[in-house]
Formats: sequence, C-alpha cells, structure tokens
Amino acid sequence: MMHLSRLSEELILWSSQEFQFIDLPDGFCTGSSMMPQKKNPDIPELIRGKTGRVYGHLFGLLTTVKGLPLSYNRDLQEDKEPLFDTIDTATTSVKIYAELLAQLTIRPEPMSKAVSEGFLLATELADYLVQKGVPFRESHRIVGNLVRECLAKGKDLLQLTEHELFKASPSFDKKAFRVLTPEAAINQKNIVGGTAGNQVTSQINAWKKVLRSKPKNSSKKRQTT
Repeated sequence: MMHLSRLSEELILWSSQEFQFIDLPDGFCTGSSMMPQKKNPDIPELIRGKTGRVYGHLFGLLTTVKGLPLSYNRDLQEDKEPLFDTIDTATTSVKIYAELLAQLTIRPEPMSKAVSEGFLLATELADYLVQKGVPFRESHRIVGNLVRECLAKGKDLLQLTEHELFKASPSFDKKAFRVLTPEAAINQKNIVGGTAGNQVTSQINAWKKVLRSKPKNSSKKRQTT
C-alpha cells in the first residue's frame, strides 16, 4: 500500500495542469461538482487515502501486542478484523491499479520539454569529465561554472559552443555533446537495475516470466505450513 500510495501521488501530480505528463482514463475519474473543466483523479486519491487506513490497522495491532506476554492471549482475537480488511483493501487496490495503468495515456511531448529545462543533464557532463580522468570534485566545479555562464547568457548547456566547452576544461572534446540528451543520460546507466533501455526491458521480461510461472507443489507447501 505504501508503494501504491507513492505511485498515486506521482500520477496525481503528473496528470495536473502544471505537469500534463499523463491523461488518466475517464473511467477512473469523476468531474468536479463545481468546476466544469476539472477531472478528479479519484482512484489515485482514494488509494492514497486507504493507505492511511491500512497503516492504522498495523499500528492498532502493534499497540495491542506490545503489552502481551509471550504466549497466546485473548487480546489477539482483535487481529482478525484489521487483517481481513487489510487483505481486501490491498488486493482490491492492486487489481484496480492494474486496470488503470493498462488504460493510462502517456504524453511524451510535455515530458520531453520538462527534461530539457533546468540543467538536468549537468551531472552527465561532470561524469563525462570523470571518465576522462578528472576528479569528480574538479569536474563538479568546472560544470558548475559552465552552468553559471549559461544562466548569465540565458542559454542551455546544449547551446554552448565548442570554444566555450574547451575553454572550461581541456579534457572536453566534441564527443561531450553526445551526453547532453535525455536518451544518452538514461542509456549511460547500463548496469543491473539501471535505467538503460536494455536493462529495463530485461527486468520487464524477467518479471513477466516470474508472474506467468506456476509454483510447483504449491498445495503440498500449504498443507505443510
């Protein structure tokens, strides 16, 4: 529920007028009773709210158990209602979210515009210098100066000239401009668990395989436990 609540917060923000990264499917939203133009992100908000309810069950049980001796006590009959409600809430939330995400509309244009602003790729430029043998503390300073120069001139890092780049550090070369794209930044993290496309695809395929596989002797395991 904690993970679903965090996902809900992201979807609520991303679907807002300020972000416009996604469009939530109409079947999971309602119109505002006051503002005709507003589409309320009902399901993300409700699931985010129900996470507090599940947390309440947890802390209620912890409070019940904290003063009990190490044996069974009748106090523990209080675990049934919160446990069953938690299972129902979590299971239903996951099922609803599976349907919502399957119908979600991604809006690449606003996303692309957002990642092209605010010098988000400055770290990539610093890492490029590290790969050239420059200590990170030094590359951090060099790129920081470049950002200040860009701010003063009202330009972005991609708008720097080769002269400006080489002047900042002799370790730069023409290939440095290749790292100043979101795609390059994403694919640079080509390690297990990284953001590179092939790594993400590998993880998706691995989890699809796990989800599709049926556990062997599951009935015997249940009887044993």
